[in-house]
Amino acid sequence: MFPDLTRDDVFRIETRRLWLRWPRARDAEAIVRLAGERVVAEMTSQIPHPIDPLGTDAFVIDARRGNAEGEGLVMALSLRSAPAALIGVVSIGPHPARPGAHLGYWLGMPHWGKGLMSEAAATMVDAYFAYAGGEVLSSSAMISNGASRRVLEKCGFVRQGSERHAFPARGGEREVDVFRLTRAEWSAERGDG
Repeated sequence: MFPDLTRDDVFRIETRRLWLRWPRARDAEAIVRLAGERVVAEMTSQIPHPIDPLGTDAFVIDARRGNAEGEGLVMALSLRSAPAALIGVVSIGPHPARPGAHLGYWLGMPHWGKGLMSEAAATMVDAYFAYAGGEVLSSSAMISNGASRRVLEKCGFVRQGSERHAFPARGGEREVDVFRLTRAEWSAERGDG
């Protein structure tokens, strides 16, 4: 999915306020603390609450392997003013339930409401279409998660409707809004089309 450019752990993307970089073993503690907060974990399909520190170590190892093999791109978010301190994760990888690529993300609660996830997600969307040559990108947000829906809308995603999706970490299914962004829509949004 992603080219050689992204397959080295020195790869990073800088934005106005953020560094997007590969996750590291030393990020595990911040992942447990931030993603493990009930209010964060419960908005995701994959993050359990309470979070298992050993599972977090496995997540970092799997993310690095997937990045190295080009299966997807999982990036740790850090403020440029504190590049070693993880504040969230944004990723693009195979969709868990259907063909195609899927954008996923979470951000630690102390950083909510500042537009940081919109900045990070837009950067990953650009990387997907520009570096990976992707054609279509999907994402979803729980119906009750208005902030996540706003992130997707700011990135140019178009709501396709609602569906029930598996939420393994929540023990069942949840109603989500489904979003989609095509290369043509992304290009038009940037003024390329």
